[in-house]
Amino acid sequence: MMTKPILEKLAKEYDGKVQFMPVNADESRDVLEQFKVYGIPTVITLRDGKEVGRVTGAQSESGYRAMFEALAEGKEVKVPLTSFDRMLRLGAGAVFMIMGIATDNWLVAGIGGIIAFMGVYDRCPIWQAVTGMFKKRA
Repeated sequence: MMTKPILEKLAKEYDGKVQFMPVNADESRDVLEQFKVYGIPTVITLRDGKEVGRVTGAQSESGYRAMFEALAEGKEVKVPLTSFDRMLRLGAGAVFMIMGIATDNWLVAGIGGIIAFMGVYDRCPIWQAVTGMFKKRA
Protein backbone atom coordinates (compact mmCIF):
# COMPACT_ATOMS: atom_id res chain seq x y z
CA MET A 1 0.00 0.00 0.00
CA MET A 2 1.51 3.31 -1.06
CA THR A 3 0.78 6.08 1.42
CA LYS A 4 1.99 9.12 -0.52
CA PRO A 5 -0.41 8.83 -3.50
CA ILE A 6 -3.37 8.32 -1.14
CA LEU A 7 -2.47 11.39 0.92
CA GLU A 8 -1.89 13.52 -2.19
CA LYS A 9 -5.28 12.46 -3.59
CA LEU A 10 -7.01 13.37 -0.31
CA ALA A 11 -5.12 16.66 -0.15
CA LYS A 12 -6.60 17.59 -3.54
CA GLU A 13 -10.10 16.52 -2.46
CA TYR A 14 -9.93 18.55 0.75
CA ASP A 15 -8.06 21.52 -0.73
CA GLY A 16 -9.22 24.69 1.00
CA LYS A 17 -10.49 22.73 4.01
CA VAL A 18 -7.33 20.93 5.12
CA GLN A 19 -3.76 22.04 4.56
CA PHE A 20 -1.50 19.09 3.70
CA MET A 21 2.23 19.52 4.30
CA PRO A 22 4.37 16.48 3.47
CA VAL A 23 7.77 16.33 5.17
CA ASN A 24 10.72 14.33 3.88
CA ALA A 25 12.12 12.53 6.93
CA ASP A 26 15.64 12.37 5.48
CA GLU A 27 15.81 16.12 4.89
CA SER A 28 13.96 17.40 7.98
CA ARG A 29 15.44 15.83 11.11
CA ASP A 30 14.55 18.91 13.18
CA VAL A 31 10.84 18.50 12.36
CA LEU A 32 10.99 14.81 13.31
CA GLU A 33 12.54 15.69 16.67
CA GLN A 34 10.10 18.54 17.33
CA PHE A 35 7.06 16.30 16.78
CA LYS A 36 8.70 13.16 18.25
CA VAL A 37 8.27 11.10 15.10
CA TYR A 38 9.76 7.63 15.63
CA GLY A 39 8.16 5.68 12.78
CA ILE A 40 7.53 6.23 9.10
CA PRO A 41 5.04 7.00 7.74
CA THR A 42 3.57 9.18 10.48
CA VAL A 43 0.61 11.46 9.82
CA ILE A 44 0.09 14.17 12.43
CA THR A 45 -3.03 16.30 12.41
CA LEU A 46 -2.89 19.80 13.85
CA ARG A 47 -5.69 22.21 14.68
CA ASP A 48 -4.80 25.75 15.75
CA GLY A 49 -1.18 24.64 16.10
CA LYS A 50 -1.99 21.82 18.54
CA GLU A 51 -1.74 18.12 17.77
CA VAL A 52 -5.19 16.53 17.66
CA GLY A 53 -4.34 13.23 16.05
CA ARG A 54 -1.48 10.97 15.06
CA VAL A 55 -1.17 7.68 13.24
CA THR A 56 2.06 5.80 12.58
CA GLY A 57 2.26 3.13 9.93
CA ALA A 58 0.50 2.73 6.62
CA GLN A 59 -3.28 3.00 6.74
CA SER A 60 -6.02 2.30 4.25
CA GLU A 61 -7.49 5.14 2.25
CA SER A 62 -10.60 5.04 4.43
CA GLY A 63 -8.45 5.51 7.56
CA TYR A 64 -6.71 8.55 6.13
CA ARG A 65 -10.00 9.86 4.76
CA ALA A 66 -11.49 9.71 8.26
CA MET A 67 -8.65 11.92 9.50
CA PHE A 68 -9.07 14.48 6.70
CA GLU A 69 -12.84 14.52 7.13
CA ALA A 70 -12.64 15.04 10.90
CA LEU A 71 -10.19 17.90 10.44
CA ALA A 72 -12.33 19.54 7.77
CA GLU A 73 -15.45 19.32 9.95
CA GLY A 74 -13.71 20.37 13.18
CA LYS A 75 -14.43 17.03 14.86
CA GLU A 76 -12.21 14.80 16.97
CA VAL A 77 -9.69 13.01 14.78
CA LYS A 78 -9.94 9.22 15.08
CA VAL A 79 -8.69 6.50 12.79
CA PRO A 80 -11.13 3.59 12.81
CA LEU A 81 -9.82 0.08 13.37
CA THR A 82 -10.01 -2.15 10.35
CA SER A 83 -11.95 -5.39 10.70
CA PHE A 84 -8.68 -7.29 10.40
CA ASP A 85 -7.06 -5.32 13.24
CA ARG A 86 -10.13 -5.71 15.43
CA MET A 87 -10.32 -9.49 14.87
CA LEU A 88 -6.55 -9.90 15.34
CA ARG A 89 -6.70 -8.16 18.73
CA LEU A 90 -9.76 -10.11 19.84
CA GLY A 91 -8.25 -13.41 18.69
CA ALA A 92 -4.86 -12.78 20.28
CA GLY A 93 -6.55 -11.68 23.49
CA ALA A 94 -8.67 -14.83 23.55
CA VAL A 95 -5.60 -17.03 23.07
CA PHE A 96 -3.80 -15.31 25.95
CA MET A 97 -6.86 -15.58 28.20
CA ILE A 98 -7.31 -19.29 27.44
CA MET A 99 -3.60 -19.97 28.02
CA GLY A 100 -3.67 -18.01 31.27
CA ILE A 101 -6.75 -19.78 32.59
CA ALA A 102 -5.50 -23.22 31.51
CA THR A 103 -2.19 -22.71 33.33
CA ASP A 104 -3.64 -20.80 36.31
CA ASN A 105 -1.50 -17.83 35.30
CA TRP A 106 -3.82 -14.91 35.96
CA LEU A 107 -1.26 -12.35 34.80
CA VAL A 108 -1.31 -13.87 31.29
CA ALA A 109 -5.12 -14.05 31.40
CA GLY A 110 -5.26 -10.39 32.45
CA ILE A 111 -2.92 -9.37 29.63
CA GLY A 112 -5.19 -11.30 27.26
CA GLY A 113 -8.16 -9.33 28.56
CA ILE A 114 -6.34 -6.06 27.90
CA ILE A 115 -5.38 -7.14 24.38
CA ALA A 116 -8.97 -8.20 23.66
CA PHE A 117 -10.28 -4.90 25.04
CA MET A 118 -7.99 -3.07 22.59
CA GLY A 119 -10.12 -4.65 19.87
CA VAL A 120 -13.36 -3.07 21.12
CA TYR A 121 -12.39 -0.02 23.21
CA ASP A 122 -13.53 2.42 20.53
CA ARG A 123 -17.07 1.03 20.82
CA CYS A 124 -17.23 0.97 24.63
CA PRO A 125 -19.39 3.80 26.06
CA ILE A 126 -17.84 3.52 29.53
CA TRP A 127 -14.33 3.91 28.08
CA GLN A 128 -15.47 6.91 26.04
CA ALA A 129 -17.01 8.55 29.12
CA VAL A 130 -13.89 8.02 31.24
CA THR A 131 -11.47 9.24 28.56
CA GLY A 132 -13.80 12.17 27.82
CA MET A 133 -13.53 13.27 31.45
CA PHE A 134 -9.73 13.23 31.26
CA LYS A 135 -9.71 15.16 27.98
CA LYS A 136 -11.88 17.90 29.49
CA ARG A 137 -9.47 18.28 32.42
CA ALA A 138 -6.41 18.52 30.18
